[in-house]
Amino acid sequence: MVTCPMCDAVLDVEEDELDEGDELTCEECGDTITVKSTDPLELKSADEDEDEDEDDDFDEDYEDEDEEEESEDEEEDW
Repeated sequence: MVTCPMCDAVLDVEEDELDEGDELTCEECGDTITVKSTDPLELKSADEDEDEDEDDDFDEDYEDEDEEEESEDEEEDW
């Protein structure tokens, strides 16, 4: 039995027909679901993937700012 990771509704799909990377849509909540792995079956909301990508972009921007500040501090010490 395959269930939606967001609302736990049963999805009308056979587990053995799924491949990694497949995308499904939950009929109950409308969420887009991505198959992350098939053995064991791991489903993840595509919306969660987008949120993680945005978080990664934020972290990279924040790290770049820290490096720039350190460089400026080092220049002032000289």
